[in-house]
Amino acid sequence: MSAAAAPTQRAPSLRRRLACLTYEGVLLFGVVMIAGYLFSALTHQTHALRGREALQAFMFLVLGIYFGWFWSRSGQTVAMRAWHIRVVDVHGQPVSQGRAVARYLASYVWFLPALASAAALHWADTGTIFGWMALWALVYAGLTRLHPERQYWHDVLCGTRLIDWRPAPPVRA
Repeated sequence: MSAAAAPTQRAPSLRRRLACLTYEGVLLFGVVMIAGYLFSALTHQTHALRGREALQAFMFLVLGIYFGWFWSRSGQTVAMRAWHIRVVDVHGQPVSQGRAVARYLASYVWFLPALASAAALHWADTGTIFGWMALWALVYAGLTRLHPERQYWHDVLCGTRLIDWRPAPPVRA
């Protein structure tokens, strides 16, 4: 894709992006399960709460590698490929590894405000925390309406954008 073609690429609908996010969560369940098993086997973890902070740091790193690798290689994770969504830079070019990692870090805006509020208010009820996270995620997703190209604000911050990406039909001989 050339840089001249980038302005014609439109952002996918918010509904498609949220469906892709949901599908990504389903796929990440397997990644997290395998990574958790690997962590517990390598560290001889015998109790779920032992080494919890190390496990969380390991998962943060595993997910960073997952997203950074896919976004910098093809611009698409498996879920993004299924939903025909691709991440590119503002010029329509593939993202670098550095930009992909920055996008991964900035995307925590989906969760951190709600988690920080729960910590500040000393909430212990899991249902309340997840409800607050879901509410914040909907508010954050709705903020795309304030951007002229309907992009997420963490993409604006990182110089990336999501585009509708449909592969060209195969050429028949």
